[in-house]
Amino acid sequence: MTERSSAIADTSIRPAHAGDATAVRACVLAAFAHYVARIGKPPAPMLADYPSLIAAERVWIAERQAETIGVLVQYGTDDGFYIETVAVHPRHHGTGAGRALLEFAEREAVRRGFASVHLCTNSRMTENQVLYPKIGYVEYDRRTEAGYDRVFYRKALG
Repeated sequence: MTERSSAIADTSIRPAHAGDATAVRACVLAAFAHYVARIGKPPAPMLADYPSLIAAERVWIAERQAETIGVLVQYGTDDGFYIETVAVHPRHHGTGAGRALLEFAEREAVRRGFASVHLCTNSRMTENQVLYPKIGYVEYDRRTEAGYDRVFYRKALG
């Protein structure tokens, strides 16, 4: 087993609870901090109300050795299963945590009866625009929402 596959195997994903709100916010802030200068303002996930999202059962945590290393915000909408946020703490970039969260979201969408997942990224988060097509996501729209220029992707499941 390689070091990376070992790290993925050591990652657990669970629903966030009210007591996790501080760790969730800290992880998201760390994950998105480097985008502030590029976008010119905090990315939307940095401004989210995590206690409310947790109460609505929309937040999941990736953990390794009891440390919050990643955050996933996901839920069903009229347009399908939406992945709102995938955040990995910078200390854990390149370890497979982000992929584990995306794969979890896809399994959860199927479990809930959805045939696809959709998500968006900021147009200035260019690395995401390279990654998402490589893992099966197809761009379907670009538009400005809530003051952010966003690129929308969908992935068929099954």
